[in-house]
Amino acid sequence: MSDVRQILEQPVYIRGANRPFAELTTDDARSRADELRAAVGFGPTARVAPVAQAWRELSMTMDRAGVATVGELDPDVIVKLAPKLWVTLPG
Repeated sequence: MSDVRQILEQPVYIRGANRPFAELTTDDARSRADELRAAVGFGPTARVAPVAQAWRELSMTMDRAGVATVGELDPDVIVKLAPKLWVTLPG
């Protein structure tokens, strides 16, 4: 469970400040997805597309679960999504 705690404590820059991943809201996840999707282009920036999609997946997962923040999600979901969101390093 310490892995989950470490993931939830990871700082994510959003709304003008670094915030713990656990505190991010559904609106934050949607905003991050939109921001990253806008940055997708050709070449190296094309790698951002799956990350943008993962943030969109996070917002939809939070909606389905009826939670207000990431920290309220099931720990298994958090561990599964964190690498896709680049909150933790993939692999």
